[in-house]
Amino acid sequence: MALLPFDDRDGYIWLNGEFIQWRDAKLHFLSHALHYASAVFEGERVYGGHIFKLREHTDRLLKSGNILDFQIPYTPDEIDDASKKLIEMNGITDGYIRPIAWRGSEMMGVSAQNSRINIAIAAWEWPAYFSPEAKMQGLRMRISDWHRPDPRTAPTDSKAAGLYMICTLSKHKAESEGYDDALLLDWRGYIAEATGANIFFLMDDGKLHTPKPDCFLDGITRRTVNELAKAKGYEIVERHIQPEDMANAKEAFLTGTAVEVTPIRSIGDYQFEPAECCRTLIEAYEEEVRRPSRQAAAAE
Repeated sequence: MALLPFDDRDGYIWLNGEFIQWRDAKLHFLSHALHYASAVFEGERVYGGHIFKLREHTDRLLKSGNILDFQIPYTPDEIDDASKKLIEMNGITDGYIRPIAWRGSEMMGVSAQNSRINIAIAAWEWPAYFSPEAKMQGLRMRISDWHRPDPRTAPTDSKAAGLYMICTLSKHKAESEGYDDALLLDWRGYIAEATGANIFFLMDDGKLHTPKPDCFLDGITRRTVNELAKAKGYEIVERHIQPEDMANAKEAFLTGTAVEVTPIRSIGDYQFEPAECCRTLIEAYEEEVRRPSRQAAAAE
């Protein structure tokens, strides 16, 4: 299947305060971010013309920039307004939004205090790819050879671009071996997360167990699903989970902006059976993300 390159599309991108033609959004190859990974980003979804948890994503983008020692030169309101206008201009009903901020090309070297801080937002159509029934088949995963780093060695509480290289390597290895994704352990050997999503396990005790996010992001979708699960009567246990604890899990699923709620059927030799818990939370999440558009339609 032919790819549709992301640098050659119709539409608009918001770049440093202006809406420009998609193909005109250029980056010089001597930009600091390209050489030293001084960039932070977000992934957001549009459902029925409404951006889910927009302000939470914007706040995290600004926080990530501060952690990387730069300040994004726009307010949360300005960034939110640009995002909303962008999906209107691009005619997006169900889609994906990618805001990113980075150090520019004014200085080339490890030190770059005087480099310009750029910000851009792109948005494109991204309809639901899987029905609930298709999702219930579950993912096959392997355990990655790479581990999430110690927070003393990397800015692990930011959504920084550089932190995702081990995710790319892990996913490439998994896909080359016929798996859908990979599970990363942390530097201590505890279960951490998938390559772009958090993870939950329904254990034999009937409770949902999820890794303590002390060296990876406490995802916005993760927090949403936490609340939805509690509302459905599930008790949440946040703890350090050993890989061998997966032997006591009946169901497992990923949560994230891209994967939403997606069941897992195996991780290495550990097998799970996507069932009532997964289906309940898939449906609850779908209801939650579509709520604003339904409310808007009802008000018209």
